[in-house]
Amino acid sequence: MDDKKNIVLVGFMGTGKTATAKIVARRLEREFVDMDATIEQRTNRTISEIFHTDGEPSFRAMERALVQELSARNNLVVAAGGGVVINEQNVLDFNRTGVVVCLNAAPQTILKRVKHDDKRPLLEEGDKACRIMDLLESRRALYGAIPYQVDTTYMTPETAADRVIEIYENAARSG
Repeated sequence: MDDKKNIVLVGFMGTGKTATAKIVARRLEREFVDMDATIEQRTNRTISEIFHTDGEPSFRAMERALVQELSARNNLVVAAGGGVVINEQNVLDFNRTGVVVCLNAAPQTILKRVKHDDKRPLLEEGDKACRIMDLLESRRALYGAIPYQVDTTYMTPETAADRVIEIYENAARSG
């Protein structure tokens, strides 16, 4: 495996993708890309604004275009949006050019991490705990299909980064 391949972190919101990816990028001296932040910067709107004004399908189209762009590059550490796995082609593209690692956490941990975050458009309606459980259930198979998994429930971002780097290095040796 080319040691310049991307490292892509996927997983549900609140699992630590951004915090972990920043640490991995710093440690490996790579460029860090947060997909949601990139879309917000390029559109000059928040993800919530995009969802409310253009709808989720429009956001998913922007996300898809960014996946294609990032998959054409190398030596990146990418924190993908939580729903990037909804489009199977996104995962296929990321797998073709990098190592994809899924971060996950217990629902109670996710709720604790995101309950005061008002920038989560999919949690704006109804009870957050119920929404988290419903969304997790609807995406369980998609996240579960990712071969590399890291449970961050009891991990700091630094420990999660250690594990992601270990997975990447093992994949580089075997692949």
